[in-house]
Amino acid sequence: MCRLYAFRTSLKSAVHRSLIAAENALATQSEAHPDGWGIGYYVDEYPHIYRNTRQALSDGLFGELGSVVSTNTFLGHIRQANVGPVNLLNCHPFQFGKWIFAHNGQIAGYNESPQIREDLRALIMPRFLPNILGSTDSEIFFYAFLTRLVRRFEDIHLPGLPFDACAEALRATARDILAITDHYGDLQTKLTCIATNGNVMIGHCSRVSLHFSTHKTRCPERSACALYKPRMCEAPVDSGIVRHLILTSEAVDPEPNVWEPLQDGETVGVDWGMHFRRLPA
Repeated sequence: MCRLYAFRTSLKSAVHRSLIAAENALATQSEAHPDGWGIGYYVDEYPHIYRNTRQALSDGLFGELGSVVSTNTFLGHIRQANVGPVNLLNCHPFQFGKWIFAHNGQIAGYNESPQIREDLRALIMPRFLPNILGSTDSEIFFYAFLTRLVRRFEDIHLPGLPFDACAEALRATARDILAITDHYGDLQTKLTCIATNGNVMIGHCSRVSLHFSTHKTRCPERSACALYKPRMCEAPVDSGIVRHLILTSEAVDPEPNVWEPLQDGETVGVDWGMHFRRLPA
């Protein structure tokens, strides 16, 4: 399986610690996930994507980007290839307009069954098919999700899209894919993923672990941060505004962030105003 790491924050945050310096940083995790990496981050409202086929731990570009990137919205992925060869087009995250997407898992039977591949492509609007450049099941998942968004919204790139509708599009896409592959038997499709347009961020847990954090035990910047509020920064929030949302396959640091695992089928995220939502399976 691959590994995911993402955040959406009220204040611009550096990524160096989570990518390079933390106890379980993505670079360290890439020892077991060597088949490429990718990061996406937003400057103003526009995504910037960098990807490479090298192992993150040994790639100087990964280290350089980790040293300079500071952003409100970030999505990183390190790959362990199981569908599609190791090449640049198969590295995550995938991008269409303002939306970026990364997947940890696999659509069972995708390599072996032409019928499964045909059924999955039928979930995608013809207008999107020319944009599928790689050979992964993950890219199919992404464009099936965008198809559902387009059917719900005339313009999927508006900054204020509501979280619940976007999350339901992602959850419905996962249900569609599971219905296709489970029809052929117990194939163990795994669809844990993260999607964002720079404002909305959605994490969905499906048969592979995903953890989230919205607060810290004690914020190390509490004396200097103008936005510090103990009830938001150092206490759990069931609903309402949060200062940050972090999503990760594995905790990159045991502290000070407080980590909670999502249950299978759960979805978590924030909207453009950093309103936190957790949807049950």
